[in-house]
Amino acid sequence: MPKPASSAVDKALDLIEAVVQANRPLRLSELANLAGMHRATAYRILVDLVRRGWIMRSQDHYLPGTIVLQFSQAAAANSLVVLSRPALQSLSDQTAMMVNLQVLEPEGARVIDVVRPPRLAMITDLLGELLPIHKFAGPMALVSALDDAAQVPYLRVAEQQRDPAAFRAELLRDLDQARHTGFALERGRNEEVIASLSRAVLTGNGRPICALTIVGLDSEFDDATLAKLKDSLIAATNELRATLSGTTPGADLD
Repeated sequence: MPKPASSAVDKALDLIEAVVQANRPLRLSELANLAGMHRATAYRILVDLVRRGWIMRSQDHYLPGTIVLQFSQAAAANSLVVLSRPALQSLSDQTAMMVNLQVLEPEGARVIDVVRPPRLAMITDLLGELLPIHKFAGPMALVSALDDAAQVPYLRVAEQQRDPAAFRAELLRDLDQARHTGFALERGRNEEVIASLSRAVLTGNGRPICALTIVGLDSEFDDATLAKLKDSLIAATNELRATLSGTTPGADLD
């Protein structure tokens, strides 16, 4: 039997959703306003949610708890694979290139799905691998969408493998270019004969959800082909963003 809108479960879920969807930690009064409830009611529910690990309290601010993070990391990856597979397959068919799906983790981007045409069987698909920003286009595209402070941990990982001073300046230039153009292009940094082009799928407030990356032989990434790949990648990421936001025409969940 459906629960009324004012049930305790609804109120708890309203608070969890408000915390998870916020782009910064929120105070009690802000959460109560967003959830449409009295401060005392919100506080009483938050106490239980903090105790159970769904929400974390830091001084007078609230943020997602460990249980939410565990759920979101595993569930989001599984959901993304299912929802993104048609876009990956279509993009691979259209370009005759390998296409992968990557999500951001604390030290790089994880490859969570790959479509590889038979003609590129010689290229490693890197499925399940964690990729750093200084060698791969996917993490570069994702990290370029972050603010400067959030980029620091990814720069630090890269610097540990190279000369820090000059290398940091090079990475910052690449990140700035990717942010400005919307594309990250990598040619030969990880494997000399391999090139990749990546574009992030962003939320409405500009936060990266995932990235689609086209991978192929560097010799095939000439100027004319690269222009076509960018057009295809724009169309694919726009379509995937619509799918993930639930705005795809005719979307159904039968």
